Amino acid sequence: MKIIVFGATGGTGQFVVQQALEEGFEVTAFVRTPSKLKIAHGNLTTIKGNAFNQGEVTAAIKGHDAVVSCLGSSQGMKKSTELQEMTKVIVTGMGKNGVKRIVYIASAGIHNELPGISGKLIMRVLKNTLIDHRVATDCIKANGLIYTIVRPMGLTDRPFSGKYRESTTGLPKGSRSIPRADVADFILKALKDKKYENTSIGVST
Repeated sequence: MKIIVFGATGGTGQFVVQQALEEGFEVTAFVRTPSKLKIAHGNLTTIKGNAFNQGEVTAAIKGHDAVVSCLGSSQGMKKSTELQEMTKVIVTGMGKNGVKRIVYIASAGIHNELPGISGKLIMRVLKNTLIDHRVATDCIKANGLIYTIVRPMGLTDRPFSGKYRESTTGLPKGSRSIPRADVADFILKALKDKKYENTSIGVST
């Protein structure tokens, strides 16, 4: 399978690229700053570009089987439309190239699914980011793509565990966090297994 990864120099994106290469995928990393990607491999192609630039994104997507979006907003928790803008550009590029499959990393809370008082507090703090992710995922769903929305709980830099849990309805019971390496593992599993098509999956250790 040939995939293109947007946000490939980010914390989770680098794990996606590395693990995909180890599993035999052909990988294209679409990045603003290629020097930040500290990975070298015969099946890795790096394309320098801007995810807001329609021409660059459309040209980069051509010839791929699937898209993985690990994009984040440069605005942190401030009000922003960056994620939805970049996602619209990617979705348009996919349509122009006939690419149907996408895995999109969002965040736990985009469906207002975090339980209890602590969950409500977290969703209030992350309100702007969750709104941006929600609009982005709505764009994906509205354009007839085969999608998997990944909703990780509390990303960490802990080592890969391989013992994460999944939930289609909300989040696994007692969810607190998940290593980025485990999220990357789930993304590749979702690309290989049709049962994850057109689903939104909460993941946590």
